[in-house]
Amino acid sequence: MPTAHLGGSLKLADHFTLSRMGYGAMQLAGPGVWGPPRNRGEAITVLREAVQRGITHIDTSDYYGPHTVNELIREALHPYPKDLHIVTKVGARRAPDKSWPVALSREELTSAVHDNLKHLGLETLDVVNLRVGGLERPTPGSIAEPFTVLAEFRRQGLIRHLGVSNVSAEQLTEARSIAPVVCVQNNYNVATRYDRELVDRCAREGIAYTPFFPLGGFTPLQSAVLDAVAARLGASPRQVALAWLLQHSATILLIPGTSSVAHLRENIAATNIKLPADAVDELDRIGAR
Repeated sequence: MPTAHLGGSLKLADHFTLSRMGYGAMQLAGPGVWGPPRNRGEAITVLREAVQRGITHIDTSDYYGPHTVNELIREALHPYPKDLHIVTKVGARRAPDKSWPVALSREELTSAVHDNLKHLGLETLDVVNLRVGGLERPTPGSIAEPFTVLAEFRRQGLIRHLGVSNVSAEQLTEARSIAPVVCVQNNYNVATRYDRELVDRCAREGIAYTPFFPLGGFTPLQSAVLDAVAARLGASPRQVALAWLLQHSATILLIPGTSSVAHLRENIAATNIKLPADAVDELDRIGAR
């Protein structure tokens, strides 16, 4: 299926184009993003359905599970289609108590890159995002040391492209002084708008911006305005929230996650929704600051 039916596509670099509607694989792990999925067969089906419908952008990490999700992706899709690009992230790990401690030392980043390569069955990772900051917001401070480590792996050919996740504008500038950055993955949606200036900057500078919580994150989006607009358009609130993001900026990429084929199809259908101006105005006011 051509990406014209998935909100179009976005070229990040030469010979590297992603469908704007992607798929976030985090929810394929078990409860708490830990262990195997509740329904392994459904998880495999979701991954294959995503690719069959034209999605060329899968977002993952080896600390989902840990390892479980990447192993599922490999089982379902390897050998990978030539136009499929897997975007992963490093910078955290999973502890036995299921917490998410920071893992930004050279040794930890080295292990993470090689673990992603191993469990995905790849010789080179398409995109690696350096994940820093807290759960939802950036944490001030330099990211030069860990980003330099990833830049070295890029020069060695283990990584093709680099991105950053949960960063401030200053940290993006710092990263770009070290190596090219093709994408930013931060918290942004119709109700969470603190990153608006960075969204606009990415559009100006040709950097992809990928909201990692497009549908509200740990707490699903809840808004009477969103519900009302959705009812008026004959769509679901989650579809309207995704459509708003696609229209909000031409360099936004979406990675909504689900472990359900039905929800995957619902998310993809959001790319066919064209929000009228009055609906956009109403939705814009939800996150006005």
